[in-house]
Formats: sequence, structure tokens, C-alpha cells
Amino acid sequence: MNRRPHAVITDCDHGHVDRELAILSSRCDVTVAQCRTEDDVLAVAADADAVICQYAPITDRVLAGLHRCRVVARYGVGVDTIDAAAAERRGIWVTNVPDYGIEEVADHALALSLSLLRGVHRLSRQVRAGEWDYRPVRPLHRISTLTVGVLGYGRIGANFAAKVQALGARVLVADVRMLDPGDLAPGIRQRPLDELLTSAHLVSVHVPGTLDGGPLLGERELGIMRPGAYLVNTARGSLVDQSALLSAVETGALAGAALDVLGTEPPTDTRLLDDDRIIVTPHSAWYSEEAFRMLKDEVAYEVVRVLDGNPPRSPVNDVRTAARRD
Repeated sequence: MNRRPHAVITDCDHGHVDRELAILSSRCDVTVAQCRTEDDVLAVAADADAVICQYAPITDRVLAGLHRCRVVARYGVGVDTIDAAAAERRGIWVTNVPDYGIEEVADHALALSLSLLRGVHRLSRQVRAGEWDYRPVRPLHRISTLTVGVLGYGRIGANFAAKVQALGARVLVADVRMLDPGDLAPGIRQRPLDELLTSAHLVSVHVPGTLDGGPLLGERELGIMRPGAYLVNTARGSLVDQSALLSAVETGALAGAALDVLGTEPPTDTRLLDDDRIIVTPHSAWYSEEAFRMLKDEVAYEVVRVLDGNPPRSPVNDVRTAARRD
């Protein structure tokens, strides 16, 4: 008798997996877990034909223990918790949902940017505290006089850059790729990272995290940012050295920051919450009802595609290339 495929949802903080189960249950058995460690994943997914994960680590060690797995589908865009190259060597597809929250994250980054540049969050706090005075947030400047730096010119970074440019700001882009002029919208210029950091009045981060979790913006990079600049991060908490950022804001080297992602979530360092120059939102930039539905549906559909013998819609690696190399 043919064995029915088995899918494991290693972890999910969305409150329910009803949409995924509605799509998957006719095609495979499903186990729902809340894994945090490699051993947690191995304990529930050793015989899985497919894995859906959010934050659980899918390392080379884990992949070696997934003896039947054909696909690892991640809730989200970044795959820094998955060793995609090791998966490819083992013939396992890795997929993401690269287009589910493009508008949402760009809009959230813009909202945070405007709140910083117009002092909205600080003025609101002051009014609630009984003060009625604009002067504590001086000096503010017209958006059209400012330079905004965008780190990463992928789908989200390009969307954010277009929104900021529409407000009249000068936009500079730094990316690990050397972009062709035709890749950039008219008026947007690519610059080396250090030049962007020294030039921009506000820097918004839109690059993926790395498998080793190392920061892109550490003490050196934050130290060369334009005096009085702002930093916005809606990408990955690991990309910014949080301690160095706090120090830069506390000393006044930076005027403030807005963070939707942190190294530790929820935050354990209360300085982030106590300093009114820092805005913190709860990893919510991705969210809209439309994005929520697309995210949950697409990870399930990717599993069905692969179990049915088809390539995924949004592969991060290519097991067919690996097979040809072999």
C-alpha cells in the first residue's frame, strides 16, 4: 500500500494554521509543532516529505536527518535560518514567499521614516504628557531637502525608494550587486555603502539576513553615518548591532531610529523602549490581511506543487542544477 505523504509545520506564530490545513489535508498528513531548536525539528520531522518553517533552524545537521524531505517552504522572504546550499546538495527544494508583503513592508518603512523625520512620535508623547510645543523636535527639514539611503534594492527596497522619491527626497542605493543603470528608477543613484552612510539623512535597511547572523551595520558603520541621521530597520534584527545603535542614539551621534525587527523579540533591553528617540514596532511591517492570506496559502501550495512532482513557484535553490552537476 502506498504511503501517504507527511508534512510538518515546525513552527508558526500566526495563531492558527487553518488555511494551510485546508490546502494540505487532501494531499498529505500534517503535523503541527512549535520547534525552537535543531533537535526539536529532528524529533518531529525525521520522516517528513515536506517541512514548512518560520523561525526554526533548518541547518545542514537538520537536513541530514530529514531522510525523506523533498521541500522546505519558509513563511516569509528571508531564508537565513535555512542552509539552502546544503539542501540543494541533498536534492531538497527551499522556497520562500518573496512577494507577499512587498507593499506592506515598504509602507511600514515609509511610515516609520516620516514619523522620525517629522517628529510625530515624540510630539504625540509630549501632548499626552500635557505639553503643547513644537520646539523640542527642532530642527526638522523639508523632505525634499533630504537624502535617503536605501540598503538593498530588491523588491521591497525598490518599492520603498519609489515612495520616498515621490516625496521629493534624493535617493541613494547601496546593494551587494552592481546594478545596471536600467535597473534603477530615473534619478536614483547607486553608491558604495560607506559613501551612502556618510551622505544620507535617513538610512532604511532592506537586505536579507545572513546564515551566520552577522551585522551589516556595526559600530564602524554606525560611526560614519551622517551626524544627526536616522536609521530604519524593517529587514532583520541581526543586521544592526543593537548595542552600538543604542550608544549612537544616546550620545546624539544619531538623532534616532525606528525598528520593526530586533535581535531579541520581544526586547529585553528596556533602553529601546524608554528612549523617545527610538520607535519600536512588534515585527509587524509584513502584515495586512491580504499579505497574511497570501503567505499562508503560498507555503502550502509550494508543498503541494513539489509533492505532485512539479518545481516550486518561488525556489531559492535549484535541485535540478545539483542533479546535473552530479
